[in-house]
Amino acid sequence: MEGRVCTSNFRLQIAKFTSIGTAFRAPQITRDARITGPSRILKMTTDIAFNDEKLLPLWHKLQRGERFSLADGLILMGTNDLIALGKMAATIQQEINGHAVYFAMNQKIEPSNICVLACRFCNFAVKPRQSGAYDMSIEDILRLIKPEVREVHITGSLHPDRPWSYYLTMLRRIKEEFPATDIKAFTAVEIDYFHRKFKLPVREVLQQLQEAGLDALPGGGAEVFSERVRRLLCPRKIGAETWLKIHKTAHLLGIRSNATLLYGHIETCEERLQHLLRLRELQDETNGFLAFIPLAFQPGQTDIKPPLEFTSALEDLKMIAVSRLMLDNFPHIKAYWVMLTEDVAATALNFGADDLEGTVGGEKIAHDAGAVAPMSLAGERLINIIRDAGKIPVERNAHYQPLAIHDAYAVGKIPYLNSLPFYNHFERGRFKLLPITPRHMGLLADKGLITAGLFSLMDYISQEDRLEVMNYGLAVRGQVQSVLLFSHCPWSDLAGKKIGVTDATATSVQLLRVLLEKKYKLKAHLERMAGDEHDYRRFDAVLLIGDEALRHYKCGLPGFKNTFDLAREWYAWQKLPFVFAVWAVQKNLAPVGKRELKTALRRALAQEKLEPSWLNALHGRRIGLTPAETDGYLAGFTYRLGKAERKAIEVFCGLAAVVDTTTPPLSCPKSLVGHPGGSTIKTA
Repeated sequence: MEGRVCTSNFRLQIAKFTSIGTAFRAPQITRDARITGPSRILKMTTDIAFNDEKLLPLWHKLQRGERFSLADGLILMGTNDLIALGKMAATIQQEINGHAVYFAMNQKIEPSNICVLACRFCNFAVKPRQSGAYDMSIEDILRLIKPEVREVHITGSLHPDRPWSYYLTMLRRIKEEFPATDIKAFTAVEIDYFHRKFKLPVREVLQQLQEAGLDALPGGGAEVFSERVRRLLCPRKIGAETWLKIHKTAHLLGIRSNATLLYGHIETCEERLQHLLRLRELQDETNGFLAFIPLAFQPGQTDIKPPLEFTSALEDLKMIAVSRLMLDNFPHIKAYWVMLTEDVAATALNFGADDLEGTVGGEKIAHDAGAVAPMSLAGERLINIIRDAGKIPVERNAHYQPLAIHDAYAVGKIPYLNSLPFYNHFERGRFKLLPITPRHMGLLADKGLITAGLFSLMDYISQEDRLEVMNYGLAVRGQVQSVLLFSHCPWSDLAGKKIGVTDATATSVQLLRVLLEKKYKLKAHLERMAGDEHDYRRFDAVLLIGDEALRHYKCGLPGFKNTFDLAREWYAWQKLPFVFAVWAVQKNLAPVGKRELKTALRRALAQEKLEPSWLNALHGRRIGLTPAETDGYLAGFTYRLGKAERKAIEVFCGLAAVVDTTTPPLSCPKSLVGHPGGSTIKTA
């Protein structure tokens, strides 16, 4: 197999590739170190040995929370120091996604290969009546989907004859027969074709598909955002502006999407990087992309390259690493094993990738172009690949919500800035970190899939019979800045109004109920918003939490003139801190595991207090904060539960138990109630 080396030879090539030259080991720089300009290095401790000294300034830049430019990207693309590059990318990957690697039980469906286009790099498309042409009926499509499939990925040709009703009926029938299955369908090229063929505005096309059952858009059709390349390879295909406009429209409708780059044909390194920067710019604007997938070109019989001249494993790994470093606002980078092969994709998990795609039954497009990977991988095989890389195998849906966790020691990591002090210096031992929103952490713990974590207070209360609280939590006195109610009107005018509330947590929602009913003596209509909802115009007020709230803290939420900090409202009323989350562990965890976790948390907080991690500034920059603003925000939190925090929990539980009579009454957990003569907390 040319261009794809086997695992053993590949590892030898990696060793040889990085053994030449002098190693420049990155020094340790303390919090007091200064550089010229407004930024400063907060802390740097690394075991990365740099063979290419040009990477050192970029590593420092990364740790200051600064973005990489096109010029920086060219240095990354030009380096031969692949191991150092991979370690840089892996550091960022772990900061964003912990030890999680995602996969889906999915089915690829390509309804037809009959296409009106004739792109040079495509071996899949044919003309009507040409040998090999096929068409699937909706019944054919339904027969391909098995009950265990949780995501169908539908892409294909631009069919000359299919009516619009065919596509809408296809989605409706899939949703009717497989309601638990997400539908990720139709590239921007197909959406544009529907718009032109059926004379519908792009927004209307997307809305009708969404109403029929569309959950997300795939990222295909982007190829490379280069007019030069488009004119040479696919002149009749949409260009960058149309592709980006379609995805932006989808994001504004609450339809999340992926993005891709087809590399390894006639494009230049600069064109690859310009492509990444265009994607990063749109993500800054909409935050609608879920994942980026670098797609290695499969030459096939295209005459663009010799049939077996694949990209090398080293080039593939470099592209994964550079993508992770340049796309600092993308939550996920996917190693698409169908085009990379299983061995290279597995190695990419330590070069910045955190997703292996999935089982991918039925893929034809890449294989028609000469892909040498198998047509599908069993779920168990994917799980073993991820475990062998020292990661947590996480089965996901199309929106990266965990469905199953295949690890006995998964610790939930709240992916918000306010929780970083627990995780920056966390010594994993037997434990592995899984980033997950507070609400989903509670749901997974209820199924016994989370060993421990920083649980939303309300989720801990509901599971006190199986969870044991620890002496750590997330509390604040006064303003919190990241649990905010954005409103058209003052508190007194919210009676009877419709308030959209976040789906990410239960505690902040219950705090809002308490403030409305007990402090302000009024009731409003609270409605849970979908996780991807960003059109708030139908609400009189909106409750946001975490980084999403923090993004809007300084400037407010467009369309809402009032901003209320719920923790500040609570403190002004009760003169007590508010506890949003508590650390808890499954009661059935062995005592040695509980001691190990307690020690890890104690050491992590002590180290963070001694030398705050540079990861704080990096995370803060992603949501628009300066290093000083990040420091000030984190300084407002208390991470240990003292007497005042335990008293606050008791008061809150008493108030929460008598609001919103449509839900069962709540009782304060015995382990958090103060005792006469000085309260003590039962700890793990």
